Amino acid sequence: MSDSMTPLTRTKSSLKQLGIFGQSIWLDYIRRDLIAGDGLRRLIEQDGLRGMTSNPSIFEKAIVESHDYDEDIRAMALKAKTAKEIYEALSQRDVQSAADVFRPLYNRTDGKDGYVSLEVNPHLAHDTHGTIQEARRLWGALNRPNVFIKVPATTEGLPAIRQLISEGINVNVTLLFGLPRYRQVAEAYIAGIEARTAHGQPVNYVASVASFFVSRIDARVDPLLETTLAQGGKQADLAKEVRGRVAVASAKMAYQIYKEIFDSGRFRILAAQGARTQRLLWASTGTKNPDYSDVKYIEDLIGPDTVNTAPLETLDAYRDHGEPKARLVKDVGEAARVLKRLHELGINIDQVTQQLEDEGVTKFNHPFDKLMEALEHHQ
Repeated sequence: MSDSMTPLTRTKSSLKQLGIFGQSIWLDYIRRDLIAGDGLRRLIEQDGLRGMTSNPSIFEKAIVESHDYDEDIRAMALKAKTAKEIYEALSQRDVQSAADVFRPLYNRTDGKDGYVSLEVNPHLAHDTHGTIQEARRLWGALNRPNVFIKVPATTEGLPAIRQLISEGINVNVTLLFGLPRYRQVAEAYIAGIEARTAHGQPVNYVASVASFFVSRIDARVDPLLETTLAQGGKQADLAKEVRGRVAVASAKMAYQIYKEIFDSGRFRILAAQGARTQRLLWASTGTKNPDYSDVKYIEDLIGPDTVNTAPLETLDAYRDHGEPKARLVKDVGEAARVLKRLHELGINIDQVTQQLEDEGVTKFNHPFDKLMEALEHHQ
């Protein structure tokens, strides 16, 4: 690896250098003008961008806050298309177009990167059967090998993940916050691969990522710690020690679980048949607290076989002042101590992450409903 770090390499974009450490950088944003112009191609060529993710909130902003879609919306409204039909046509077209731009990268990396994600209707988060049906339909409609169907990591989402993977449908598991739930997500993926191999189906190009949301953890835990800080005393010292460190600590421990699971004898049997690991993807990596570095959730989570999907402003910040180093595997013992300190402070991280999951479903439902309402006005 040191041989790769020549002076020439160091002059490259900080984003592009992430690949040296085995991490793929993806963009958590989608809009038609970025795809139709040269913006997306430039990000791929100059910054080493390797994929793109979307969600209902991103599409709501793209469609409502720009005029790029007005003509298509009017044309479909004149044909009496419903708001949902219009949304699906617009979102699927964008995902297909972006996937086509990424297709050469997908081919060049033998299916490791070059993916674009589209989420199932967020109102299906607690409906296993509905999620499976919708994911199948979206997969068929997109008709691209380099797309992911996003499925939330709810209790009801787990059997859907297993079933879809067994059918060879690529899944981006979203709204993942807690370590126990991450184990369940990895188990669902492996069980899906096992079911597929048991039926003699190929697994070489079945892909999945587990999107572990990070910044929202600190955004939820920090206020609890600040309450303790205000009270003073020994507990305040502990709170000060872990404030702003819980999200990264959780991600580092998730990566240790990833290595344990995908280095196991059970998975090696599947790997010998061509199965790929379900990479961890760091999501929600835009910094929400202005007291923290604007590249905190990229800088501290660089490690092999991972993905980081970041909004445009975070990518711009990292390009400007990021300092790529392999930090994900450093200070793992300290990360474990941070989570232990949290327990000593009376904060149940499993309860916190369950609350974040529940809120996450609502946070995706709201912009989706807002978009449906906006589209209805064109009828």
